[in-house]
Formats: sequence, C-alpha cells, structure tokens
Amino acid sequence: MQLYSIETGNFKLDGGAMFGVVPKSIWNKLNPADENNLCTWALRCLLIIEGDRKILVDTGMGNKQDAKFFGHYDLTNTISLKDALLKINIEVTEITDVLLTHLHFDHVGGAIENKDDKLQTVFPNATYWISEPQWELAMNPNKREKASFLKENIIPIKESGQLKLITIPAYQGSEQLQEIHFSSNISCLVVNGHTQCMLLPKINYNGHTIVYMADLLPSVAHIPIPYVMGYDMQPLVTLNEKEMFLKEAIKNNYTLFFEHDTVNECCNLQETEKGVRSKETFTLENIANS
Repeated sequence: MQLYSIETGNFKLDGGAMFGVVPKSIWNKLNPADENNLCTWALRCLLIIEGDRKILVDTGMGNKQDAKFFGHYDLTNTISLKDALLKINIEVTEITDVLLTHLHFDHVGGAIENKDDKLQTVFPNATYWISEPQWELAMNPNKREKASFLKENIIPIKESGQLKLITIPAYQGSEQLQEIHFSSNISCLVVNGHTQCMLLPKINYNGHTIVYMADLLPSVAHIPIPYVMGYDMQPLVTLNEKEMFLKEAIKNNYTLFFEHDTVNECCNLQETEKGVRSKETFTLENIANS
C-alpha cells in the first residue's frame, strides 16, 4: 500500500464559524484571522494505492464555479486535481475509486468539471462512493445546510452512472463509533454531528492506523472537546463523537490526517492535564520512511 497527500490549495472561512463558541481571543492565537475575520484552511485530499485500486479520498473545491462564488473564499495556491496527481505520475483515468467523506462543496467540488459547457466526472473510470444517508440528505437538504450542497457538484455523479451508495446499517452502539468495511485495509468510521453519515476513512498502513479526519477534526486546533464548528448541524452530537473518537485514538495510537490544517498534515495524541492534545506533528512521508 502507498499513501500520498494531495494538496489542491487553500481557502478562507470565517474564524468564528470555524471555532463555534470558543472566543476569538483564544482561537486567533491558533489560526490568526485577517482583517475580515477570515482564517486560512487547506484543501488536502488523500490518495491510497491498494493493490490494483487507486482510491482518492475527497476532491477539494474544484474550479468550475464562477468568480463571484470563489470570491467568498479567497482561494490561494490552487491546483487542479489533474495537475496535483500528475506530480506523482498518476493520470485521472487511473483512479478506480473516489471515496467522498460527505457532499459539502469543499469536499466534492473537484469531482466534477465543466468541459465544453458540459458537467462531467473528472475521473471517468472511477466508482464514486458516498454514504446513502448523506446522498439522500444532499438531494433533500435542510434549510440550514442547503447552501453547502451544490447541485452541479452532485447530480452529474448520478447521471454518469458511476455512483455507488454505501448502506449504513442501523446502529445501536453508544460507547464507540460505528465502523463499516470498505476494503481489506480500509474501513470507515461513521459520524453524524457535522452532517448526516459523514465517513472517516481508517487505513491500516505500515503498522500504523491513519484516520482521515474530514470535518470531525478539521485541524489540530480542533482537538479540544469544546472546539466545535458553527457549521455542524448537531454540535452536541459532535461533542460526543469527538470524545468517543479521541478515547479510541489514544487507546489504539491512531495517526490523525487533517484535511483542512494548513500547517499540520498529521499528528498523534497524548493525554494531558487539560485533556487529549496533539503529541507530535509530522507528514505522511515521515510515516512511509519510519
């Protein structure tokens, strides 16, 4: 198995929204805001090469929206997925699977491109995997979350015939997160606080367990339990999910891979007097060479 961090650029979001009830006097030390109260975040995807499969986790924001849309997010260092993959000598036609954690525009936007005034999938030979409850929500979103689900990012996946929905069985557990099988070395943790049935890929790699954190923990700064985004649909559910995940991660020495942290790609954890915190930060390359 091989893992590659795929960087597609940075964007900005309101700091208050990203840190919820945490005061700016605290979070501004962790991710300093600009004059418009905006903080910079990464759009980091993950490529997993497992046998004959090349699995891309999330796809960033893409580049097909208009200037007005992108003007809200102040994108910098942007690069298309095609060009980012070419840096490691991978063609888009080689991708066999696109595993989408959820369907918010900054996670699925790069899955679809506008080519010759036609919306089409960027990865023509890939199966696009999405949890069934998340798909159903995107098709019939609540009023608060509707702006995050853009039809041009979602409908073309179904029209392409490449969509595969992942059934999420009913789960009655309360002590640990639900986990579903994806492949021989990959499972997915299922969380619901940010949005319904978001998937967190959990990968067995080189003696390590790496968890792609998506929006449960967007960055190292979000590890403390109260640091919950204002974007989360069910913040109290997120609190509970974070507690369960961090307990499990400490027990099993998980490596956390961050989608939105511009400075820290990965970290492991430690118990402190203040609770669970980051122990060391490092890159995937460090793991591969360990």
